[in-house]
Amino acid sequence: METKKNIKLHIKKGDTVKVIAGENKGSQGVIKQIFRKENRAIVEGLNMVKRHVRPTAESPGGVFEKEAPIHISNLMLVDADGVASKVRMEVKDGKKVRVSKKTNQVID
Repeated sequence: METKKNIKLHIKKGDTVKVIAGENKGSQGVIKQIFRKENRAIVEGLNMVKRHVRPTAESPGGVFEKEAPIHISNLMLVDADGVASKVRMEVKDGKKVRVSKKTNQVID
């Protein structure tokens, strides 16, 4: 079986992102978790799916809603001004930082 190589991502946990494709297009949210091998991320409050849970001794069961992962190519980083843009990497003061291409603002 072929293993996927981990690629560098333009987003990370805690970033505010905008969905640019799919059912939730135009919505914004904060990244809760990233799955690097699948190139997917869970965004808080977006891409909700229903999960049917069987009752057990500890929980009554029922139908619960939870977030499903979204592919990273469908997410665009939002900077502090609320502008969604592409990201480029720059070295400033010996550190590698992310910079918004539209506003030239450092994101980290």
